[in-house]
Amino acid sequence: MRQSQAFIPTLREVPADAEVKSHQLLLRAGFIRQSTSGVYTFLPLGQRVLQKVEAIIREEMNRIGAMELLMPALQPAELWQQSGRWYSYGPELMRLKDRHERDFALGPTHEEMITAIVRDEVKTYKRLPLVLYQIQTKFRDEKRPRFGLLRGREFIMKDAYSFHTSKESLDETYNNMYEAYANIFRRCGLNFRAVIADSGAIGGKDTHEFMVLSDIGEDTIAYSDASDYAANIEMAPVVATYEKRNEPPAELKKVATPGQKTIAEVASYLQVASEHCIKSLLFHVDGRYVLVLVRGDHEANEVKVKNVLDATVVRLATPEETRQVMNAPVGSLGPIGVKEEVKVIADHAIAAIVNGVCGANEEGYHYTGVNPGRDFPVSQYADLRFVQEGDPAPDGKGTIRFARGIEVGHVFKLGTKYSEAMNAVYLDENGQAQTMIMGCYGIGVSRLVAAIAEQFADEHGLVWPVSVAPFHVHLLTANAKSDEQRALAEEWYDKLGQAGFDVLYDDRPERAGVKFADSDLIGIPLRVTVGKRAGEGVVEVKVRKTGESFDVPVADLIETVRRLLQG
Repeated sequence: MRQSQAFIPTLREVPADAEVKSHQLLLRAGFIRQSTSGVYTFLPLGQRVLQKVEAIIREEMNRIGAMELLMPALQPAELWQQSGRWYSYGPELMRLKDRHERDFALGPTHEEMITAIVRDEVKTYKRLPLVLYQIQTKFRDEKRPRFGLLRGREFIMKDAYSFHTSKESLDETYNNMYEAYANIFRRCGLNFRAVIADSGAIGGKDTHEFMVLSDIGEDTIAYSDASDYAANIEMAPVVATYEKRNEPPAELKKVATPGQKTIAEVASYLQVASEHCIKSLLFHVDGRYVLVLVRGDHEANEVKVKNVLDATVVRLATPEETRQVMNAPVGSLGPIGVKEEVKVIADHAIAAIVNGVCGANEEGYHYTGVNPGRDFPVSQYADLRFVQEGDPAPDGKGTIRFARGIEVGHVFKLGTKYSEAMNAVYLDENGQAQTMIMGCYGIGVSRLVAAIAEQFADEHGLVWPVSVAPFHVHLLTANAKSDEQRALAEEWYDKLGQAGFDVLYDDRPERAGVKFADSDLIGIPLRVTVGKRAGEGVVEVKVRKTGESFDVPVADLIETVRRLLQG
């Protein structure tokens, strides 16, 4: 492609609203442009990278026997009502009506649609297992779109779905998909980890997220410093043990704590350690209220609360709800004297508290000398807190450390969550109707482009891995007015293309400094400069990743380019 004819609108200044490196550079290098908040156009260079990423994904999906299809983004509400998610998915689901007042959704994902298709077309075990995938635009009304392509309202996803007659068959496909995902991210050159995860609104059990390691990642990875164990912080189990203090139970006393609301304030005021305090949080769980207790120096984990209670929708109660249910404001809550209709569950650490402190369910007052069991009942003890750095690793090897990650892929074992709700059944060998068992597997394709840009960049611009670079070679002339340089560049533009390389030829009448700066910004793996030694048949080759440059006779250019791209 001749750059004089290309649409590559580079920017010299960093856009004011671009917070992270990938967003800044993809805008400056002319790969994307924002249409509105969370919605982007892929310009020609961005589209070329997107197509390279999609090609890798298709190769790995096809290799494991998945078949591609394309489903509509516009989905009738009836399908979502059958699964129950029309009511539970939340405000991220973009809903609309047609001219006949019929309800539709712009698909954030396609479990309902694919289940309906397979339900209507597959009637016998002989056609299972079946693995289908698509690469398609998705829509989610994010409350706060940010970081460019990393969190948008419209994005491109590869979503795959599998249908099975047995859990063993699902396990086999899940493992194949897991390996395919690892291959995809390796081929994209990424530094990533596969971590144990929560399935969220999609549902199901046994899930893994694929996280690209990055300081700007919105997810925290808890990993062992002595093994391969890694999990999303929401899912990492706590295996710490707790010992009771060796002291006799004290008398329960209500004490005034005026103006003291946080654990830190109460602990300081009463001159006790925060680990001797009980933090009480009121949650709204599937239409009922649950009081969750954790130690003062711990944080309650909403995902663990949801999983322990086998709930669908869990959220913190609002301050208004808290006053209505507990007759006390947030900051004064405690488990003593709670109404019978409010269930009380506690983290394991609470059972070890002796002579602790908790809220008195009265503004400005707390109890001291609190002992669980004696002073209040607990209906269930469970692992309800976030793991902390320094906790023992769940696999018994080493201790927990934290890292940040960008989620780029997620694999789920859905089981029968959707097939049961939507009556997706098949006839088995005995002619008996059985419910299909499902798996679900997603990759954020446009997010993956941003994650690559985040990991592969330097102070000068993007540094694309060869596998996904928009072009292999950036060819340019140092002096656009030199007939000798232009003639040699034209000759090798043709020869490099004929040798199978993607070449961007900067034939613009610009100064060499402008061309070099744009080349570094765009980040093509190799730059070939036709300069002062054109008359000798010698060009300069620069490796974008390392900055290394050297002169090469044109007779050796194709072999040199091939070797460097493979290296």
